[in-house]
Amino acid sequence: MKNRSTTTRSTRAMRRRGPAGIVALATLALFAGAAPATAAKQARQVAEAVAQRVAGEPIMAIVSIKSQQITFYDADGWIARAPVSTGTTGRETPAGVFAILEKNREHRSSMYDDAWMPHMQRITWNGIALHGGPLPGYAASHGCVRLPFGFAENVFDKTYIGMRVIVSPEDTVPTEISHPSLFVPKQEAIAAAPSRIGKLAAEAEEATRAADEAKKAASVAAKEATSLPATLRKLEQQKARADAELAFADKTLANAKTDQARAKAEELKQKATAKAADASTQLDAAKAAAQPKRDAVAATKEAAKATAARKTDAVKAATDAKLALEPVSVYISRSTQKLYVRRNTHKPAPDGGGEVFDTSIEVPVTIRNPDRPLGTHIFTAMAKTDAGLRWSVVTIENGDEARDALDRITIPQEVWDRIGPTALPRSSIVISDEPLSAETNYRTEFVAVLSNQPQGGFITRKPTAPAMVASDDGWDNGGNGFGFFYPRDPYVQPANPRRQRGQYQYYQSTQPMPRGFW
Repeated sequence: MKNRSTTTRSTRAMRRRGPAGIVALATLALFAGAAPATAAKQARQVAEAVAQRVAGEPIMAIVSIKSQQITFYDADGWIARAPVSTGTTGRETPAGVFAILEKNREHRSSMYDDAWMPHMQRITWNGIALHGGPLPGYAASHGCVRLPFGFAENVFDKTYIGMRVIVSPEDTVPTEISHPSLFVPKQEAIAAAPSRIGKLAAEAEEATRAADEAKKAASVAAKEATSLPATLRKLEQQKARADAELAFADKTLANAKTDQARAKAEELKQKATAKAADASTQLDAAKAAAQPKRDAVAATKEAAKATAARKTDAVKAATDAKLALEPVSVYISRSTQKLYVRRNTHKPAPDGGGEVFDTSIEVPVTIRNPDRPLGTHIFTAMAKTDAGLRWSVVTIENGDEARDALDRITIPQEVWDRIGPTALPRSSIVISDEPLSAETNYRTEFVAVLSNQPQGGFITRKPTAPAMVASDDGWDNGGNGFGFFYPRDPYVQPANPRRQRGQYQYYQSTQPMPRGFW
């Protein structure tokens, strides 16, 4: 990253300048941050700082539980950092992969006596969040990540729903990486995307109109055929009575003993025969008339099914086209042997809070040596380059090295073909041994918690409502957006209540934070 290389060059120059350079180096380290290996040898001094350059849009934030520090990064490196106070022993902040789900400038806790949590940025639905709060100098919260009040206010307007928040048990920084499995977008696909969106949206609209008309026709045909069974039953009963009368007339005629009785029976038989013939004619005519209506019901029903299927395909294609110009996030779990894709539709969730994420891609994935840990690695597309995208990786749990972990995974080509050509900066691929947390649902990007780290602040909270997943029949196409939701069993991640010993050292800020930073 740019500011890291600048720091390296400045460090070498200052070393050549002797004691004065050392003083300058200490000042520079305050703003540029030391590498983890260097920081481990020094006193851990956490202070608020802002990079001395023009900052871009933040891409991720990394919370270090070990150093009690949060650092925000844009495409070129760190842009702001501050001390934090994470969860105390027994209520530890869970380590893992999160994203901002909801923001509230003046939040009051529903769990802790209406406690004031200003500039709250939620990262789990069961209540873990970043927010302004008192920092006593060590881990002291009930699971949230407290930020300095002024810092929390300043970053609040810079972040956005879906921004990655990584909580690491150790100190870690993004490191540049390249690998054949990382997305390489195609400029021609990106350039063609707007016209493709328009074309597919028109096709989806037409398919929706045709499906609506076919459904209406099927409804009318079914309504017209509704009276058929009752009508036919009535005529069948009428014919049965006429046949019975004819049979009675035949019996009466056969038993007639006198000419007068025989004549009367003959007259009765003639009337019964005419009545039976008329009933039979009416029944046959009704059956003949009913058949076309029955055929119409079957035909319109099949037509409605066919047009509904075409609508689903057309709307899905239009949805994909729209979402192609959104950053895409991929999660690959060794635990479930599956690959999941999330893309933000930016549609507000109908039940309040957060935005709806497209969840229509979930496929099996092949992992070589699946019994061997992969670790947890977060690959992020930081910026465009002439060749495609510049990627970084953050590792928060060691297993394989990041590149080796990618090497072990075989991703279905059709998935890559579907999401890779238009991949944009802020796209990401997360590889982990962990399943998705039950906190992952249609209103979130990915939430995954490291099961071998303390989770006291997570497991002591009430579980969230059952996950609901948006249907994939559209994204505001023809009024058929994410309006239908159904419950889904989440991949519940086992909690580990293991307690962590020790406290964390903290030093007050040595410099005031600029009020208009970032």
